[in-house]
Amino acid sequence: MKQTRGSSPVSNHGCCCCSKALPCSFHGSRDNQMHFLLLQSYFCRQSIQVFHNKYQLCTLSMNGCQGDPKVPLGTIETRTLGAVPSPALAMERLNLAIGDLNATHLLLALALFGCSEGEMGCCHVVNWYPRVPIQQQIEAIEWLHAQDQILPRCFFSGRRRANGSNLLIDITNGNDRSYFAQNLVSVAGVGSAVLFRQLHPFSYDDWRSINRFLSSKCPLIRAYGAIRFDARANISPEWKASGSFYFMVPQVEFDELEGSSMLAITVAWDNALSWTWDEAIDSLEATMQQVASIVLKLRKEASREFIPSNNHIPNKTHWDLAVKRALQIINRSSLPLIKAVLARRSRVLTATNIDPNTWLACLHVEGENAYQFCLQPPNGPAFIGNTPEQLFHRKWLSISSEALAGTRARGGSRTIDLQIEHDLLSSPKDHLEFTIARETIQNKLESVCDRVIVERKKTVRKLQRVQHLFAQLAGNLKREDDEFEILSSLHPTPADCGFPTETARLFISETELFDRGMYAGPVGWFGGGESEFAVGIRSALVEKGFGALIYAGTGIIEGSNLSLEWDELELKTSQFTKLLQVEVPWQSKVENLEIIN
Repeated sequence: MKQTRGSSPVSNHGCCCCSKALPCSFHGSRDNQMHFLLLQSYFCRQSIQVFHNKYQLCTLSMNGCQGDPKVPLGTIETRTLGAVPSPALAMERLNLAIGDLNATHLLLALALFGCSEGEMGCCHVVNWYPRVPIQQQIEAIEWLHAQDQILPRCFFSGRRRANGSNLLIDITNGNDRSYFAQNLVSVAGVGSAVLFRQLHPFSYDDWRSINRFLSSKCPLIRAYGAIRFDARANISPEWKASGSFYFMVPQVEFDELEGSSMLAITVAWDNALSWTWDEAIDSLEATMQQVASIVLKLRKEASREFIPSNNHIPNKTHWDLAVKRALQIINRSSLPLIKAVLARRSRVLTATNIDPNTWLACLHVEGENAYQFCLQPPNGPAFIGNTPEQLFHRKWLSISSEALAGTRARGGSRTIDLQIEHDLLSSPKDHLEFTIARETIQNKLESVCDRVIVERKKTVRKLQRVQHLFAQLAGNLKREDDEFEILSSLHPTPADCGFPTETARLFISETELFDRGMYAGPVGWFGGGESEFAVGIRSALVEKGFGALIYAGTGIIEGSNLSLEWDELELKTSQFTKLLQVEVPWQSKVENLEIIN
């Protein structure tokens, strides 16, 4: 069933829009129908003000899932342009490069493939990759905030790891073939050069369709997105725009590196999908006209909001009934359910708009040992989160994952915090929950790996508000194509669904009265030779003018304390609720009293 991604011989071609060129290219067969072009430039960090554009959706691009997944990538070229001192000049240079590309498209077709002007509809893939290095750094979240009115958009911040052992590095002996990817801090993107969205469950062909647009020669070309927790469940209106899965290769992408930054422009076209070169260029130019090159140092503090409405599904009464039912089933030795993870959705309506960018920036502040993400498709709300749970990280044939289970609050002092940590490490209930997670992940890795390393000693991973039991696992995949199998196998994890998986999933579908959507589903990116996915927990669906839906869950297992489970939900959602002012402001109270009197 599985096929490996096509590769191509190396070829170098000149670049008419730059004075210095560092080529890296390859091209594919004459039969290729898909075309891909990418431009990239670095620019330096500055403190400058924001211009807000009129709210607009970027022109929709082609859906890559509708193409032939068997058709390989054709041509990629990497070029390094001369350095520029400002974002505005970087944008200028990229706009000039687009003009040059438009003017020389026919020449490229003739030079690279021998196509005539009439045959350009059947030209091969072209991926042109100019970039301008600057040894200064701008935060990707600040750049995204400057593009406040552009959709679709995405953001992904790799976890800022504390010092310590990393089994993925250990198993690869520290080898890494990509300097830029290794030093990538976070990524923001707007517009979609190509999107991937379907209503059916994410399949092997969908994975191949995404990989068709990626290349190990250019590791920073990535498709960012997320997959539903349960693709078999009905999609509710708030999740319609995302489908069963949604991925995008951004048209304009900002990469924050350690000590530098990079601006990338991507063009993709495929005449087989009725998406031509001219349409792709017109779409990119429309997006570029909306992109602000002036970025303001973002104040990472949310304004307090008056909340006229805040309701939970389920409410406290129905939650307690669901937990009691789960415990009754678990405690019956004749039934197979060992653990069930139940979730709550809290709808928050505010008197003023909630800005998803500001919320995301606030999450970023307390993001050590966690991933921050944002995915907002056209005509849909923003799915944002700050999750500590890694699903997997693949680099070539090496793969790592993590077992995360058990939750406690952080202590108000070092002494109290250590007491809570000791209680977590010595708890039989939490040890059982953790053991299920670690052994399940180990078994799934062993099915696709030649060897697996398991960190046997459980430790405690401390976050800003909570702490969890934690251990690393790593292995060597037998084939790179096993990436799809490991993704579909690891999701859902015992930490977010329960155990056994299918029994727990059925219990959740029968019990929960709302659509989880992409909450607790895989969220992350695919890239050439590398991919990384977190689990979309500690998350919310946010849209200006419509408030927020905040999601949280807790594992029910033998020994669970009914009275503590609701408190755990409150603890996990506190990273969002702290951004809101739950009580009516003092002035409003006075006004209400005057009205009453």
